[in-house]
Amino acid sequence: MRSLKRFFLFAITLSTISTSCTDDFEKNNIDPNRIESINPGTLLNPIIYEVAAFNTNRSSGFTFDLMQDALPFPSSSGGIHRYNLTESTGNSTWNTYYRWLANIKEMQAAAEKANDPNYQAISLTLNAWVYSMLTDIFGDVPMDEASRAADKIYYPKYNTQQEIYTRILADLEKANGLYDATKPMLYGTDILYNNNIANWRKFTNSLRMRLLLRVSKRSEMNANAKLAEMVADPAKYPVFAKNDEAAILKITGVTPNVSPWGRAIDFTTFRAASGFFVENLNDLSDPRLAKWVTKAKAKDGTDLGYKGIPSGYAGSDAQFAYTPSNLNIALATAPMVSVIMTYAEVEFMKAELAQKGITAGAAQTHYENGVKAAIDQWGATLPATYFTNPKAAYNNTLERIMLQKYYALFFNDNQQWFEVRRTGFPVLPKGDGMLNNKTLPSRLQYPTTQQTNNGANYQQAVANMGGDNINTKVWWEK
Repeated sequence: MRSLKRFFLFAITLSTISTSCTDDFEKNNIDPNRIESINPGTLLNPIIYEVAAFNTNRSSGFTFDLMQDALPFPSSSGGIHRYNLTESTGNSTWNTYYRWLANIKEMQAAAEKANDPNYQAISLTLNAWVYSMLTDIFGDVPMDEASRAADKIYYPKYNTQQEIYTRILADLEKANGLYDATKPMLYGTDILYNNNIANWRKFTNSLRMRLLLRVSKRSEMNANAKLAEMVADPAKYPVFAKNDEAAILKITGVTPNVSPWGRAIDFTTFRAASGFFVENLNDLSDPRLAKWVTKAKAKDGTDLGYKGIPSGYAGSDAQFAYTPSNLNIALATAPMVSVIMTYAEVEFMKAELAQKGITAGAAQTHYENGVKAAIDQWGATLPATYFTNPKAAYNNTLERIMLQKYYALFFNDNQQWFEVRRTGFPVLPKGDGMLNNKTLPSRLQYPTTQQTNNGANYQQAVANMGGDNINTKVWWEK
């Protein structure tokens, strides 16, 4: 019995010592270099860079071809410039945007936990920016249930485009009221605005203008009245007023802020400038030509000036007895820029609103401001005689505004495509070799993984939209 008592006393003592040692181990062995909780600034720069860099690359690989900025050459058959889109065309866009939307969601949670109004406003803005591009490309997409695997939601339902736009427009309005210039951004220095809260607020409101105009055809959104309110009250709704305030990421070439192209030569290899893109700039005597494209050459090396080839052409490549103009390799060589949203776009939006009588501003003034800003943005100088050219002078038509806006949106993710779908301008030539009945696609198909992995919700979305094909119009187009 005495031995048994001794055993229990020993066991209790050992247990106490072990517990004490364990407690001390946990207290004394915390890694001082490990981040216990993330702050919103940790995520901000990777989100800005990765999404902007992807969009810049995607402009080159998709928008240039679809919108007749440039095209692959030689290209005897197929290709995006012939509207030959496949089920996989949008895969990288879907996957990339959802990956970074998950990071934006985490950033927003961290900003709310830190009770930091500026980071909350920025996270709402970034979320609206990425979701607007995602839904404008595909239509209805998962939002409420997206990125919620931690909640055991593995098969997210789709939100309608109207629901998505209603949410992100409300978020942008909320963000505008959250910014507080008296509270500095404490979690590092952001690569877009160098912690300039006033410029972040202007980006938020400029983006809201873009998205309100995008849905202005839908009367239930009351977009025109809201746009008129914004334009009439710049103190409450400040927007970009000069190029220095625009959302343009400067890619320095210093790691990790490097060009999306590992080799700049890949940007120009097997490529030609589009005839439509070059000819309009020739007609305008536009100084951006030398910044954007090279000169064409005859087979004997004679300089032919700026001369592209038609998108969607039929027949063999041998029909072009010259080396056409190409895009300038400097566009993809750091230091370079990645365009998110420009001041010029804001001026063209104001020109359109005035031209339609929605606001009281002078459409011609905003048009000319937009042209000048777009040219200045690329380091060119507006000639004093530019607007004396009948092809460049404002003529009180939406078509004239949208042609210049087309060039202002060069290298700006998919914005050229979205705006042609919204307005029908500029009218793009229809090459004899184009597929899809020579009809500009209205959207991209959902990735096939949605059919196989999220079938029921995919089918519901397709039924709601009226089909999963490239000619199905999204809600704001209807």
